[in-house]
Amino acid sequence: QWQFVESGGGLVQPGGSLNLSCAASAFTLDYFTIRWFHQAPGKALEGLPCIFSSNGRTFYPPSLMGRFTISIDNTANTVYLQMNALNAEDTGVYFCVGRRRSYFSCSESITEYDHRGLGTPVIVSS
Repeated sequence: QWQFVESGGGLVQPGGSLNLSCAASAFTLDYFTIRWFHQAPGKALEGLPCIFSSNGRTFYPPSLMGRFTISIDNTANTVYLQMNALNAEDTGVYFCVGRRRSYFSCSESITEYDHRGLGTPVIVSS
């Protein structure tokens, strides 16, 4: 069973923006670290920003700072990923994962997360 539901993907032109959503379907996000990952066609999985639900603490991979923004709405049980200045290399499937700990625990390894979604596809093309 997929515990997160991602949405907001689609076709966008180079230079455009998308705002992805990751909604928890069966639990609240108390004490959750949630991270977005990007699977580009034929490429290795890429870790994107992550956020801690309890205090909003975030981590951004240096290559993404200034282009991507992660945020959370605890009342809506939803995490967002605002993506700007998109280019062809951003094409792929974006999915969110999460795990509940009492501390911020942003891991590079997707296998260390307990919950995930199916993903939402993004195509950057003119």
